Amino acid sequence: MSKTIRFAAALAAVLFAGAMGFAQSGEATYKAKCQSCHGAEGTPNPGIAKMMGVKPAGDAAVKAHSEAQMIAITTDGKGKMPAFKGKLTDAQIKDSVAYFRTFAK
Repeated sequence: MSKTIRFAAALAAVLFAGAMGFAQSGEATYKAKCQSCHGAEGTPNPGIAKMMGVKPAGDAAVKAHSEAQMIAITTDGKGKMPAFKGKLTDAQIKDSVAYFRTFAK
């Protein structure tokens, strides 16, 4: 019985850690690749916003984009936004977009 409980606890810990790693991957990618232009919380600094035309995550024009549209923009680039195809995996792009979208709520 004791071995079963220990096994179940160890399995739960591994699954939880894996889930947390997945959830944090979007945040880590965003911080490494996106934060410098889009801001730590989805609000760019005023100089970057003016120079690059970056809008905050809560802006109506940004919120109007679907997740698929944001993934396409991140993948292929748009305007001054560089393309990340070949620089990030599809999963990293999807996860970083999902993380960015949490700022718009």
